[in-house]
Amino acid sequence: MHDETTLKIIAALQENARLQWKDIGSRVHLTGQAVAERVRRLEDQGLIEGYSARINPAKLGLTVTALITVFMTNTRHSEFQAFLRHRPGIAEAHRISGEGCYWLKAVLASPEELNALLNELLPFGNYRVNLSIDKIR
Repeated sequence: MHDETTLKIIAALQENARLQWKDIGSRVHLTGQAVAERVRRLEDQGLIEGYSARINPAKLGLTVTALITVFMTNTRHSEFQAFLRHRPGIAEAHRISGEGCYWLKAVLASPEELNALLNELLPFGNYRVNLSIDKIR
């Protein structure tokens, strides 16, 4: 288990991964060097897997967000997972329990792009689509 200081460092990085070590240090009462060492340890442990930028899809013209549940009708799971890893427009893909086999989040430019994706899913199974009308969080 990680101590409270480490959890505060993680929270600061999740809020803004571009913060300087010294700025994080001032929040958690450590030197910048001590923060850097803790972060390196967290990276080595695999707890921090990487850093990324949050992009506003709408500013890139990607205005259709579809939440798709896939119901496999065959056993081609490996092929389907490979398709998901390489298909542009798939922002997230999860193998799930409960209703359905996979849950996908697709972020696309148009209803036509969504229709093309849905047609590509058909060889693997059936689907249910929900469209996002507002992102809350």
